[in-house]
Amino acid sequence: MRRVLRTAASIAIVAASASCGDVVRQGRSPVYMVVDLFQVASGGSSSPTMHSAPLLSDVLTKGSIFDDVGEVTLKISPKDIGLGTTATLPSLNNEVTLTRYHVEYVRADGRNTPGVDVPYPFDGAISGTVPANGTLIIGFELVRHSAKLESPLVQLQNIQTDLSIIATIANVTFYGQDQAGNVVSVTGSISVNFGNFADPS
Repeated sequence: MRRVLRTAASIAIVAASASCGDVVRQGRSPVYMVVDLFQVASGGSSSPTMHSAPLLSDVLTKGSIFDDVGEVTLKISPKDIGLGTTATLPSLNNEVTLTRYHVEYVRADGRNTPGVDVPYPFDGAISGTVPANGTLIIGFELVRHSAKLESPLVQLQNIQTDLSIIATIANVTFYGQDQAGNVVSVTGSISVNFGNFADPS
């Protein structure tokens, strides 16, 4: 009987843990970040227009090379959602200050060797604070100039011999800390298609 009770208790604990999901296990901070909106804009324009996916990343625009940018809207939510109608609201100590971000490109076919199949991953600095009860909209570089001068993107510049498109997913992870020093991160993903597209008129 004791063995049955121990087994039942173990199953209940595992079920309770599984229901919490990754949210509870995501660091020591009492809050987690949420990507509310992820938008992109191609380079080559003095006033880029942000839009949703996919990003058509032109490897050569009117004989020049431009970086491509992204813009993300972030908010924070408490891990403890409270009881019933009583909601737990984040405090000023829970505000998350961003410090850096990491971009990594992958392909659906599994060919993900940097510098051969996809551009190299990179890290960038970013500064901004996600407020306790609001959102932060912040821009960042999604495709670097240098990536378009390296393999495999540089091979796409000769449109007369190479009409291929490299379709990728950019996974962007944003890192920060709450005001108590707890590390908080979140990853957003967006489609990025590389090619030598027709130049805008």
